[in-house]
Amino acid sequence: MKILHVAKFYPPVVGGMETLVHALCQGTAENWDVRAVVASASARGGEERCEHVWVERAGSLGVVASVPICPALPLRIWKERVDCVVLHEPNPVGGSALFLHTPAPRLIVWHHSDLLRPWWAPATYGRIQRALYRRADCVVVTSPVARVQSGLVQHARRVAVIPLGIDLDRFGTLDRSQRLRMEAIRQRSASPRFLFVGRFVYYKGLEVLVAAMTRCRGTLLLVGDGPLEDRLRRQVASAGLVDRVLFVGRVPDEDLPAYYHAADVFVLPSIARTEAYGLVQTEAMAAGVPVVSTNLPTGVPWVNGDGITGLVVPPNDAPALAAALNRLGDDTELRQTLGAQGRLRAAALFGRKRTIEVFKSLVETTVRTPDRLDGFLPDAELV
Repeated sequence: MKILHVAKFYPPVVGGMETLVHALCQGTAENWDVRAVVASASARGGEERCEHVWVERAGSLGVVASVPICPALPLRIWKERVDCVVLHEPNPVGGSALFLHTPAPRLIVWHHSDLLRPWWAPATYGRIQRALYRRADCVVVTSPVARVQSGLVQHARRVAVIPLGIDLDRFGTLDRSQRLRMEAIRQRSASPRFLFVGRFVYYKGLEVLVAAMTRCRGTLLLVGDGPLEDRLRRQVASAGLVDRVLFVGRVPDEDLPAYYHAADVFVLPSIARTEAYGLVQTEAMAAGVPVVSTNLPTGVPWVNGDGITGLVVPPNDAPALAAALNRLGDDTELRQTLGAQGRLRAAALFGRKRTIEVFKSLVETTVRTPDRLDGFLPDAELV
């Protein structure tokens, strides 16, 4: 079978959608002829072989409101007929191209999140999205919450729930060099150690997290970077937290597990529905680290069950966030209990192999036996 993924970007561009697209492409390339058409991070486009997948990057004139402007993208999507297109949404340029012409008899939409910004997008591109969701053979969501809460998903004929998966072994165990790295991190930071991993962007709630740290003892490790970094550094300095809020920057992939294992608590303080899932929560859980996250109307609190794998607090509430961090920071037994339960939940639901196998079955059914699709819809055992 020939399968085409249409996404915004592809690694080495970093992001949750990019991580999933890479995993799905590489995980199925031995079975199918897989191609991805995405935007380039620069004006220069081209085609390249990335491991077992052909990736076509359309040159970008820039990014406006998180949307890459790629005039050549539609032609790259339309150039070859395939058996099934997998559209990763939101993706205004790619989605508009497929609305005009879909070069396949079958269409699957993977719904990563609702389109919230800019404010006018739901009233414009949203119309195209609704038409695509109605047309699609199946819409995939990553949590049962998204199936219920998303107004877009309500337009789908069929919905499949496939949780995002990670390499559990990568985060579950450390090799010798990673253990040494973990010890070095612990030696230069006072406990309890709170860890954040991600982009420094508006919806992550980092300004709330820094405000919460004025009520907490211990150290906050911020792994990542982004457009809000300068503002956050000024806030940290103004609050007198320079010695306790450490800007780590981006870290190599091989070092990231060491940061999770060095931490006492992982925190995802997101404040907006743009945070649809929070894959980093599953990485922390695989490492046996309890999670503090926020009660957004998305999959975030479903991934991190309150009182099961961590604690869930109201979004944009610095005192409540600080209280949860202090509770876990001061209670070793509770941390160990929630961390152990997090490992079990990650093993049951959030393994990459499970994600890929269920996705493969969905595509095979959609293309080869579409009459059986209504009886497929994988969402069992989602506890």
